[in-house]
Amino acid sequence: MRQGRSLMKTIVTLSLLAAAMLVTPVAAGAQEDSGGGQTTPANAPDLDVRAWALTDADSGRYLAGKNPDERIPPGSTTKIMVALVALDEGVNLDEEVTVSENAASYAGLIYSNVGLYPYDQVSVRELFRAALIPSGTDAVYALCEHLGDGSVESCVQKMNQKAEELNLKNSHFDNPAGLDSSEHYSSARDLAIIARAAMKYPFFAETVSTGYASITTQDRPIEFPNTNNLLEFYPAATGIKTGTTPQGGASLVSSAESEDESYIAVVLDAPTDSVRFIASEQALEYGIGSFDRKPLVNQDRVYKEMTLPFRRDESRKLVATEEVSGLVGPGSEVERRVRAGELPPEAGTGEKLGEVELLIDGKSVESVPLVAREGYGNASFWDRVQFYSVNFWRGTKAFFDGLS
Repeated sequence: MRQGRSLMKTIVTLSLLAAAMLVTPVAAGAQEDSGGGQTTPANAPDLDVRAWALTDADSGRYLAGKNPDERIPPGSTTKIMVALVALDEGVNLDEEVTVSENAASYAGLIYSNVGLYPYDQVSVRELFRAALIPSGTDAVYALCEHLGDGSVESCVQKMNQKAEELNLKNSHFDNPAGLDSSEHYSSARDLAIIARAAMKYPFFAETVSTGYASITTQDRPIEFPNTNNLLEFYPAATGIKTGTTPQGGASLVSSAESEDESYIAVVLDAPTDSVRFIASEQALEYGIGSFDRKPLVNQDRVYKEMTLPFRRDESRKLVATEEVSGLVGPGSEVERRVRAGELPPEAGTGEKLGEVELLIDGKSVESVPLVAREGYGNASFWDRVQFYSVNFWRGTKAFFDGLS
């Protein structure tokens, strides 16, 4: 087994090196993607794929790509959505499932599978592993039937409801495995959103980062490797899922981490299996090499100072309650919009009196409350008298100055 895996690793390595010749490393200038009107930075890689997207896994912010909103058959990357539906529902991972004849019918030469038999007994946890690691179509159908109380159609309906909840504009699902259908499509940007949501679950993140695993039915073990070769050849890789379909080509949803940075890359319709891995690595490396996470809103920093009501000579400083960091890359524009209305008659220390909104490249990233560094009480009677007296005399002077 080890010799076979070593030989396979050598073969894949040579294939990836050859595929690298097909990927242009850097674009000559800024690129306009065909969806959303966003501009990809000039130093972003020009990948030999139909569509791709790179996002910040922490905030979900789109960083670069090409045709990120084009509707493309996603293949087995669809199985990420099945997993997300299950995890969002709080499925019992230890519950036993009986594999139906329908689910087992997908074990054969046509579909990727793990070789499940009708009436096999496996846990939900093992169906997750079998669906996500070797991309078992038989396993994902068994899982989907379980989620739909025996009905695949009911499960698929849940997938489309989840797409609506996530506000995905370019995704619709017709089956749980990503089989080609005119009613089954997604986009690079949408798949990045789905993957980010799924990666928030530790069990999902652990599963898709596993290089080799096994499950056990009632009478036999089944071993399998991960179809995501990026896990073997790219040290920063942490997941996620391959997809291949005749109409959608070779695709990959991938993730990587480096120190305090984490990214999700989606590559759709690559010309070959090898190119999808090379292209994904280049997209992730672009993120790691070109962006830095920096503090952009500082806790306790003064972002506004305001005069107290009826007291022209007294003011209070408004400070941010927390620190916010963000990825800043080539050409990034950082803007902080401070908003604060009229101060109330009195306020305690730490009371919210405004907010600072952080925008990167025109997109709102987060809003942080601004609070009073020091509280204050109501203005006294004499404060009010003095305030109105000064206003009266200033108004009178301005009036006569205008006459002259």
